[in-house]
Amino acid sequence: MYASAFDNQFANDVRAGLTRTQQKTLPCRYFYDDVGSALFEAITGLPEYGLTRADARVIHAHAAELIDMLPSNLIVAELGSGTGMKTRPILQELRQKQIVIYYPIDVSGAALMKCKREMGNLGLVFPLETSYLEGLRTASERRDPGQTLLALFLGSTIGNFEPESAIDFLYAVRQCLQPGDALLLGTDMVKPVEHLISAYDDTTGVTAAFNLNILGRINRELDADFDLRQFEHVVRYTPESQRIEMHLRSKMYQIVSIKKADLIVDFVPNETICTEACHKFRPEQICEIARTAGYRLEAQWIDAEWPFAENLLVVT
Repeated sequence: MYASAFDNQFANDVRAGLTRTQQKTLPCRYFYDDVGSALFEAITGLPEYGLTRADARVIHAHAAELIDMLPSNLIVAELGSGTGMKTRPILQELRQKQIVIYYPIDVSGAALMKCKREMGNLGLVFPLETSYLEGLRTASERRDPGQTLLALFLGSTIGNFEPESAIDFLYAVRQCLQPGDALLLGTDMVKPVEHLISAYDDTTGVTAAFNLNILGRINRELDADFDLRQFEHVVRYTPESQRIEMHLRSKMYQIVSIKKADLIVDFVPNETICTEACHKFRPEQICEIARTAGYRLEAQWIDAEWPFAENLLVVT
């Protein structure tokens, strides 16, 4: 056994996912190494993938309305901020009324450094290189008396949670906040199946390369011998659960060694690894989810071109 096998969270998670007895899985957060991040950036520009553009359109269109709905003396914390670029319209509107105090929260130090450089002209930026909840607790504890906290969880990351886990996570976020604080939550909405499938299986193959790269990352970082040519990208949508899944399907019987996870795993023909599951929402479901997690749905803005919603939840 390699000495570092169980000191490495990546190795631990790969081992846990690939030894499941029913459906093998890999956590989607491991998509985003340097190669994966570059591929995802390309995906966001594809005509089939309208989510990122819809997210940006809603924020641009309603940033002023959002700020007008919230109390004065506001601080902003963003979960999974990356470079913070999608948040710029909100901070620009806030700057018209007060000094901006912004806490971008991310596990990527490089992204946070870029965020501080590019957003520093809008106000005071205090990067927090940590987990979502730990960062949010820190931002909340640092506020002055009378300040209201606006937490941002943009994009569609909440859709990667199982339904019960999504409510648990939103409740955990609520526990970091105070009554009157708010959460702006991005949710991708149910849309025609053909649109969903093409968004996750574009004709140019960029999403397929993005999906396969997770095996490449395991090869590079965990000393594995996946043959990427023997796996293919597969997309499935289940209307009953409003869930789209990305899989990697084995084309043949094969045995793979992952040395730094102390693992040898076999795949039978057509067996799959589920690499991402993303739930889509209907507008009325957000209200029920918010209520269950301890919020009131104050406003909901939905893009007309690609159904995507920004939901303003207020802590009750």
